Amino acid sequence: MIASIICQSALSFFLAGWIGASHGPEVKSNWPQFRGPNASGVSLDPRIPDRWSATENVEWKTEIAGRSWSSPVIWGNRVFLTSVINQGDSEAPKKGLYFGGDRPEPSKSEHLWKVLCLNLKTGKIEWERFVHRGTPQSPIHLKSSYGAETPVVDAQRVYVVFSGVGIFALSHDGKSLWSTPLETRRTRYGWGSAASPILYDGRLFLVDDTDDKAELLALNSQTGKEAWRINRDEKSNWATPFIWKNKQRTELITCGTSAVRSYDLNGHLLWSFKGMSSIAIPTPQAGDGLLFVSSGYVGDKHRPLYAIRPGATGDISLPAGQTTNRFIAWSDPVGAPYNPSPLYHEGRIYVLFDRGLVTCRDAKTGKIIYDKERLPNGLAFTASPWTAVGNLFCLNEDGTCFVLATGDRFEVRHVNHLGADDMCMATPALAGDRLVIRTANRVYCLRQKQK
Repeated sequence: MIASIICQSALSFFLAGWIGASHGPEVKSNWPQFRGPNASGVSLDPRIPDRWSATENVEWKTEIAGRSWSSPVIWGNRVFLTSVINQGDSEAPKKGLYFGGDRPEPSKSEHLWKVLCLNLKTGKIEWERFVHRGTPQSPIHLKSSYGAETPVVDAQRVYVVFSGVGIFALSHDGKSLWSTPLETRRTRYGWGSAASPILYDGRLFLVDDTDDKAELLALNSQTGKEAWRINRDEKSNWATPFIWKNKQRTELITCGTSAVRSYDLNGHLLWSFKGMSSIAIPTPQAGDGLLFVSSGYVGDKHRPLYAIRPGATGDISLPAGQTTNRFIAWSDPVGAPYNPSPLYHEGRIYVLFDRGLVTCRDAKTGKIIYDKERLPNGLAFTASPWTAVGNLFCLNEDGTCFVLATGDRFEVRHVNHLGADDMCMATPALAGDRLVIRTANRVYCLRQKQK
């Protein structure tokens, strides 16, 4: 324990010296996709704020029209967002709602689908581009939006997916570079889509699992031309794919209701296993040489969390009653969350459950370190947790963020609150010493004030 504290302090001292004093030289720290680099949700910057309110440590806040639960992505000094504006009346989302949010008919009013770019330093809107105008062709769940997919950005382009509308690539200054349409397809219960695109080695990957058709496709990121497309034996899912770079190879991981599947970068199936819950939402994680996948629909008794070893081939499904085999290092049949993705950090897996419970496990063995500890008055978590400088952050739909100590002991260090109208479902972004939180009505940039 003492050695861990010394190492962490040494790391913080080194980073602080390398980065510079607070509000010193700018750091080029990008947050290019959902949950940032490697989809990890981890920042190593020691200056990330751990205390804030609607006014405290707020560098800027910018009102955003429309509704979208996509996360911000950041490249350099630009923050990219999506939003969809209903020109008619919108039914307000309800915090904490799981059942009863089905809306079988799409909205009949005109909507505007747009991409925005904000200046990271000032919050000023540098540009906004409308990429589509029309009436939605499919319904969505009351708590969702027509802009649920998080964009992905690289040094040249920002890539945006709007389900049932299209895929769009824009330059950093807002110029349209290419686009390709997406068919309107039925999703389970009319909930809409949410899986975000990912980018790797010059290709844009997208999982499009619907009740009409399920596909995995790869596009050339420079041109938008299709590299390959494969059919999947799936129905509707909402899990973002994941690039797993292990010691043996690089794999494209997809979580589905029917199976978890691994593909090579040309779309060839490497391995798969069955045994997920009836709805797949969380994004995988990797650490300690293992891959962690989960699905925990709240209405199911089977809500599994798995740890996978590299090198598998074929079907590696567990026989009934077993929790491990050659390639499944360990599993827990009731260990997974519904919406928030688990987080790997320093040899531990943290699981934030939707109803405000937190579990910590040893990542290599699956052994529980502490189990389902309750956050005080903490309900309805949709955003995934993140970590920085020895803190684990858990943001609920009310805009309340619980700051926990990382490590083997459950400890709530303090609690931060945003405004009463700041419903939070999007997972925040971290860049340098800034924390960017998107709420229902605005975007906050939080930054520790100079001491």
